[in-house]
Amino acid sequence: MPWLLLLLAIVLEVSGTTCLRISQGFTRLWPSLAAAAFYLASLGALALVLKRIEVGVAYAIWAGVGTALIALIGIALFKEGVSPVKFLGVGLVIAGVVLLNLYGGAR
Repeated sequence: MPWLLLLLAIVLEVSGTTCLRISQGFTRLWPSLAAAAFYLASLGALALVLKRIEVGVAYAIWAGVGTALIALIGIALFKEGVSPVKFLGVGLVIAGVVLLNLYGGAR
């Protein structure tokens, strides 16, 4: 169950970051409010996750997977640049998350 909650926290954080981009620097009301709500919900879910999963593992996965997903969303939805270096960086983030899952763990 804590891993599903961590996945939810990641999805909420990625949704918040996507809304933040759409808010155009907080100049659009509804995307700005949605970003704040998603971030608050994500942090709440992450706080619950930390009761069962070590903070170093949970935060690294939350931040790493979120970063990788946002990079992919930026490319797919916002037509951001694509380069081999960007893909290598995303690959390294994913590799780090895999290593943490293999050698980190739940309490």
